[in-house]
Amino acid sequence: MSYKFLLFDLDHTLLDFDTAEDIALTQFLEEQGVTEIQTYKDYYIPMNKGLWRDLEQGKITKPELVNTRFSRLFAHFGIEKDGAELALLYQQHIVQQGQTYAGASELLDSLTAADYEIYGATNGITAIQTGRMAHSDIAPYFNHIFISEQMGTQKPEALFYEKIAEQIPDFDLSQTLMIGDSLTADIAGANNAGMDSIWYNSKKLINNSSAQPTYRVSSYEEIKKLLL
Repeated sequence: MSYKFLLFDLDHTLLDFDTAEDIALTQFLEEQGVTEIQTYKDYYIPMNKGLWRDLEQGKITKPELVNTRFSRLFAHFGIEKDGAELALLYQQHIVQQGQTYAGASELLDSLTAADYEIYGATNGITAIQTGRMAHSDIAPYFNHIFISEQMGTQKPEALFYEKIAEQIPDFDLSQTLMIGDSLTADIAGANNAGMDSIWYNSKKLINNSSAQPTYRVSSYEEIKKLLL
């Protein structure tokens, strides 16, 4: 095992998306005059996850996801609103949320000290991911963040990784490792690209998909044991 290039997923792997989303949604919904905030969250969160799954499967486009998810939310409660306008208002709150998981910066610090080249590989929205990373404590460890919206393709498409390869000097697929929590995006994407992968399975879920990770870990310490 000899790796040089590490591609890290961001949300749910290093960035604490659940905390970020919860805070941003609360602020956004309060701003919109919503009083039953938890009720709105209980509908929005699974609906939003479903839209991201649809994006991975090519059923919807990124603009459709971004510009309709909040209009769908309010429509469910009988309120008509402009989805694109709501998206911009929500973005003002979520971009400020740079929470990371405990130990994330220490992990990246150790890997950097061991001369790994570290890159981000995310299906997130450019303005949101850029803002959140700027508010995090892990941004300095990355050589570059590859964001699907900028790439014109997304995980798990092999093209996403092909475009990454074009932008990394002296890139070698056999020396590259994808690290992420999502079987359907990160691990399936690595499979499609012919790349080794680590499934970061902190919740210790069962793999019921066809995606096959090279390694399985449930903690940052296990990543360190593999790579250091």
